[in-house]
Amino acid sequence: MAKILILGAGVMGTALSVPLTDNGHVVNLVGTHLDGDIIAKLQAGYPHPRLGIQVGERVTIYTYEELSEAVKGVDLVVIGVNSHGIEWAAQALSLVLSIDTPILAITKGLAGDGEKLSILPDVLVAHLPDSLRTRIQIAAIGGPSIAQELAARRHTCVMFTSKNAALLQHLASLARTSYYHIWTDTDIIGIEVCVALKNVYALAVGLVIGFLEKEGKAVNNAEMHNLAAAIFAQGMRETAYLVDKMGGKTESVYSLPGAGDLYVTCQGGRNSRMGRLLGLGIPYSQAKAEYMPNDTVEGASLALAIGSTVENMIDKGELDAIALPLLRTMIDIVCHNAPAIIPWEKFFATSQSPKIDF
Repeated sequence: MAKILILGAGVMGTALSVPLTDNGHVVNLVGTHLDGDIIAKLQAGYPHPRLGIQVGERVTIYTYEELSEAVKGVDLVVIGVNSHGIEWAAQALSLVLSIDTPILAITKGLAGDGEKLSILPDVLVAHLPDSLRTRIQIAAIGGPSIAQELAARRHTCVMFTSKNAALLQHLASLARTSYYHIWTDTDIIGIEVCVALKNVYALAVGLVIGFLEKEGKAVNNAEMHNLAAAIFAQGMRETAYLVDKMGGKTESVYSLPGAGDLYVTCQGGRNSRMGRLLGLGIPYSQAKAEYMPNDTVEGASLALAIGSTVENMIDKGELDAIALPLLRTMIDIVCHNAPAIIPWEKFFATSQSPKIDF
């Protein structure tokens, strides 16, 4: 039996407590400073307000102010904050984390500093104090994992990744169950790039929902699945390019972290909802302010986080503009309120299809 701390009481952090407690581990679930309402409901015995389940008996609920108490004696810390909170999580843990306690990150995203792109585990480590930075062991989870399905014990297949193969085997043994299937891979760069980029490309696929609603079905009830598939495929192609440029393995693109995670993210959720609004012709800033003011749209968040860095790297010749037409389009849409126009003639390198303005 292990004692595990999960920092972040959102849907994914809480969902991961299910396989962990099913394996007999004890979980301390700690809310962030933004999780007050969730923590209050859980402590009062109500189901998780967004996940719809009761937490297990082996889960103890803590407020953020109780982090120093909750972390005592734990064997693993799981980071379940959103991508905006990764630096905050590092700062919070800096005061209480033991150098012997490994970290398992759920958080997905990339960071850009204007000069280069970084995976979030590297950002997390960079914001730890020197005494922790050089010795802490860190791993991450990638792959198609809808929190509600995991919480309901639906079969879920994921990758655990770290540069430390022995750590991976240990963490996988803690969490693997009859329904939570875990593979391990040391390609942490490739896997983290895949699971981050899937959000912006799922947002792009979501444009089709708005295009179809705006144009309407054809007289024979034809929809726009062909269009969605082409955008999906271009997203995979661009992901492979960026994985390679950042030093990852392109095999990850065509496995669970790439194809699998992009597929499941395209099935619905906040990226799809925002994509629909953009496809209807609503500028991003208006769509966010009027229709989704309190939602974190991870695809848009990623475009905002890396947009200027990608543009700078293209200007300096460090990234090839020809290889990234869809990413550049999504950056323009989100960062510059550009209209949703698909650059068909730039897809797949040799495509000469005309640009179509919906």
